[in-house]
Amino acid sequence: MMFFAALVVLFFARQAGIHMDPRSHEMIGDWHPIMLPPIVYLNTAILLLSSLAMEFGRRNIFREIDVLEEWLGLGRPALRRTLPWVGTTLALGVMFLTGQAIAWRQLTAQGFAFDHWSTPSSYFFYLVTGLHAAHLVLGVLALTVCLCALGWLRKVEFRQIAVDATAWYWHTLGLAWILLLAVLAVGQ
Repeated sequence: MMFFAALVVLFFARQAGIHMDPRSHEMIGDWHPIMLPPIVYLNTAILLLSSLAMEFGRRNIFREIDVLEEWLGLGRPALRRTLPWVGTTLALGVMFLTGQAIAWRQLTAQGFAFDHWSTPSSYFFYLVTGLHAAHLVLGVLALTVCLCALGWLRKVEFRQIAVDATAWYWHTLGLAWILLLAVLAVGQ
């Protein structure tokens, strides 16, 4: 979260930056607001749904009656209840990343490419969303490892730790995205 907070500070510092026009000797700003692609808002809904699914998975792995049955060796009901939710979270996370790639293509089609000729505002959009996507790729990998660990780990306590740690990371990414989207949408 501190990393993304630093990006927000840089965003506002760069937005307020001005330079002197060598011809007119006037101070001018080169920040031109960009219109966020509409798919960004759909992506936000997908990420919120994925966080909700992850929370359902986390709560199911801690359901007392199911945990008690697993401790008594009467099956793996906590696992059966958790797997679909973690799998859904993984699928929604991949959908979010796909949506981000589409948003980047839409922005490039509007003339805001990620290169040295682009405007600072579009550059920051790519920087902020790209770094969040990189963290989300790590989250997708963590979800994949968590799904595998649910099958490998025999003790319910270890499965609870795997799901809980992954859920907290995933929720943090969702919160970071909401804050970054607010900065990108309102801060322009």
